Amino acid sequence: MVTRYRPVDPPVRGRWGRLPAVGRVVVVGSINDDLVVTARRLPGPGETVAGTSVARSAGGKGANQAVAAARAGAAVAMVGCVGHDPAGSRLREGLVAEGVDASAVAVVEAPTGIAIVTVADGENTIVVVPGANALVSGDDLAVGPGDVVVAQLETPLAATAAAFARARAVGATTVFNPAPAVPVPDEVLGLVDHLVVNEHEVAIVLGVTAAEVGADPTVVRRRTAAAVHLTLGADGAVVVTADDVLTVAGHAVEVVDPTGAGDCLVGWLAAGLAARLPVAEAVRRAGAAAALSVTRPGAAPAMPTTAEVDAFLADGPA
Repeated sequence: MVTRYRPVDPPVRGRWGRLPAVGRVVVVGSINDDLVVTARRLPGPGETVAGTSVARSAGGKGANQAVAAARAGAAVAMVGCVGHDPAGSRLREGLVAEGVDASAVAVVEAPTGIAIVTVADGENTIVVVPGANALVSGDDLAVGPGDVVVAQLETPLAATAAAFARARAVGATTVFNPAPAVPVPDEVLGLVDHLVVNEHEVAIVLGVTAAEVGADPTVVRRRTAAAVHLTLGADGAVVVTADDVLTVAGHAVEVVDPTGAGDCLVGWLAAGLAARLPVAEAVRRAGAAAALSVTRPGAAPAMPTTAEVDAFLADGPA
């Protein structure tokens, strides 16, 4: 049995301030209960190490990206699934508190997804059990021509394909973050306007290495007509569009927890696109937000606000 919540009326907008009301960010993706353990170092195969702390927080790539976009000032709607359990209730309520419209978050007969995260020395390992996320569907997506539809791969690829087909049919913009990375069919890539990948994902999804991109950035467009955003961590990003190659500088920060950095960047990018910012400016702000996020523990809780990003860009490195 699936129970859908009624729309939030009026939608809760949170306390983050608003970007120009051009379009919404609609995130189709995962909602997870994150159990985060810190240790002095990551364990090897078959090894046990002593942890230093443990905490539970909101997570899931979809929910993280929704929170990031909301804190960036966008109007955001979340499409996903949680279970009939305390974690599901808590996570949905947390989204609403962030100003995210959670009316399309379904309650299903499966446990809420969970991620076990180990963090040590600025690196992490993550094991995800999908649970309710495996039941997400993009078939009935409510989306308009000014919206930006975001999806990842912690939910079924079929849900992403359906959501993007609906978005393309009405003229909405699509942002795809294919993580965890798997080979993606050409028919799905053909529905993508902005493809966000790291050095590991670009090899699996597009069949090119970061070194090849460094030598000739246009190689990323052999399989896709999308604008390709190759993220390089502290080294920034390279963005290859039909007309240009943009190099975005990174930021030197002290890394506490990198778990939600990629999701932060995607959410902020989507918010910028929904506000019709130029791509270069949307990418610049997204990179700054991602840098700020790694200086804090957790995933969704680490997402910065517009005021924090503005201050960082004013005072910090370019």
